[in-house]
Amino acid sequence: MKTPKFKKLRADIKLQAQRLSQEGFQQIFDRIDQLNIKKGVDKMGLDKFIDQCAYLAAGSGVISGSGGMLTMIIGMPVDFINLLTQQFRVTMAIMYHNRGDYHIGFPEFIALIATSLKVDAGVTITKTMMEGVAEKLLLLVGTRTAERMVPVVGAVIGGTANYLFIKRMAKSVKMMHPAWEPAVMV
Repeated sequence: MKTPKFKKLRADIKLQAQRLSQEGFQQIFDRIDQLNIKKGVDKMGLDKFIDQCAYLAAGSGVISGSGGMLTMIIGMPVDFINLLTQQFRVTMAIMYHNRGDYHIGFPEFIALIATSLKVDAGVTITKTMMEGVAEKLLLLVGTRTAERMVPVVGAVIGGTANYLFIKRMAKSVKMMHPAWEPAVMV
């Protein structure tokens, strides 16, 4: 039997997922300089670029978990946005590396993110699929929140969790077929 607190938490996650999927993903995607990603991959190579993104994600995880409850409350939103940004950058880098073209449209990109998170994506991007991606990401980050409340230990946990998340996402995206079909936004 589900408790009222669990139902409220689930409803809150759904609401935040809707907000994130409606505007948040597009805003983060639009702020990423795809030419800069191309230059980074060309200069460093794909694996070193992925490492750089993983270290950047780890840095915000360390900061959000370093001071216990106070830095966690203030740092979690920044950490979450940075984690998404680094995940998006890694995905774009892998797409560029596999295709040779760094111009990636949002519908095609979000379909790949959904597939890498094991959300039912298909070729058509729907509002429900976008919300599924957002909900899955919020749940992934939320499960680590309590562990970050202990100063110092929280920094280690936050940094390590973010680093491993980026590395695992990169591995998942690399294993996908390199010729992604263009997606259509519904």
